[in-house]
Amino acid sequence: MPSVAVKLYSVFFKFLLKHRLQNRIQSPLDESDHFGVTTRPEESVSAPNPSFTEGVATKDIHIDPFTSLSIRIFLPESALNPPEPDSRPQSKPKPRANSKNADADLPRDPLHLRRNSYGSPNAAVAARKEEYRRSSYSGRGSADAEAMNLNGKSDVYRGYAPVNMNRRKLPVMLQFHGGGWVSGSKDSVANDYFCRRIARLCDVIVVAVGYRLAPENRFPAAFEDGMKVLHWLGKQANLAECSKSMGNVRGSATEFKKADGNRHLVDGFGSSVVEPWLAAHADPSRCVLLGVSCGANIADYVARQAVVAGRLLDPVKVVAQVLMYPFFIGSVPTHSEIKLANSYFYDKAMCMLAWKLFLPEEEFSLDHPAANPLIPDRGPPLKLMPPTLTVVAEHDWMRDRAIAYSEELRKVNVDAPVLEYKDAVHEFATLDMLLKTPQAQACAEDIAIWVKKFISLRGHEFSY
Repeated sequence: MPSVAVKLYSVFFKFLLKHRLQNRIQSPLDESDHFGVTTRPEESVSAPNPSFTEGVATKDIHIDPFTSLSIRIFLPESALNPPEPDSRPQSKPKPRANSKNADADLPRDPLHLRRNSYGSPNAAVAARKEEYRRSSYSGRGSADAEAMNLNGKSDVYRGYAPVNMNRRKLPVMLQFHGGGWVSGSKDSVANDYFCRRIARLCDVIVVAVGYRLAPENRFPAAFEDGMKVLHWLGKQANLAECSKSMGNVRGSATEFKKADGNRHLVDGFGSSVVEPWLAAHADPSRCVLLGVSCGANIADYVARQAVVAGRLLDPVKVVAQVLMYPFFIGSVPTHSEIKLANSYFYDKAMCMLAWKLFLPEEEFSLDHPAANPLIPDRGPPLKLMPPTLTVVAEHDWMRDRAIAYSEELRKVNVDAPVLEYKDAVHEFATLDMLLKTPQAQACAEDIAIWVKKFISLRGHEFSY
């Protein structure tokens, strides 16, 4: 059984959520405003920090001028490591004649002069240079000022900005938060904590999507926002390639300089026409979708649309998806929907209220394509779906339908395992900042092991 702390927090959570859902239903809304909202005033949010605090740098970007759609990028510090070497033997580098003068500007301290037990002293010097390059508040030398973007009039932004050098490319994971369609946000404290953990363990760039919430924007707004981010990711990859070959885009003017082809200036808010973090470190050909609760419904929709779009999304390729305790429902109740209807956090009565706020009144049905993945003729054929990992909790009333969907995928030879966690509740992994359960860390590690099968480069696959 769940711990006493989990039970107490669940009671408090259900009381607040039910109160908010009822207020949303009773409050008159102007649904003609399509700009929408992506977070609630009562939501506790975590501020972005682009300076690799706790090993991950974060940045917020508003990507659609016509709606409130925005994203938060989680860039792990491992992106600053040199690119992974290939398997070919490399010749020994020749010693430089002026190596003494080249390193004269580095401080002489015992740590700097100490021999690295796994390499030569030159490797330690190079590591020291790298440490100086990515010091978030360092202003030593032109290269450091360039890396942190402290030159000129942009001295407001003190976060990481890539410089012109070999950069490590990482897979991209699009993450869709939960919240029952009407709450939650990409930058909530709980979601920020979860995305940082996933970015570190999976060694990926996590792009958390701040989609529009209901009832201000009902279906299909959140689903359309998911596809917009996928198209935006492809556009960014194409713009980055153009920037390399034609020059760098700065503000409203375009300068064509071959020497500066890989540099990106950012303004005081860290924004740019070509997003510098993604241009430098993202590999969109290894894209993974991860959805939490109702976000899993969005992830599954985006995966289906990516299958339909095919090569139109190039260079973006969805190689796998992770559905964490999906928000699936249907008109014919499953065994868990009957037995666990009054389960922890999200019980069936509150979920029904959430669906009424999300689906348009004229379209409301528990067998709506957004709600029930098992209805026939949903399209495209399931055999075309990417590998799908499903995470379910023992005390979640929606678990049986998620397992049934996974079984349907396996029937058509799709890699679709199910991970079920004993004594776990809905949102157990994404609310770990509050719940502190051992299952949450185990779940994140299990996701990392499975995902790395599909995102590792040839020759660097994860060993089992």
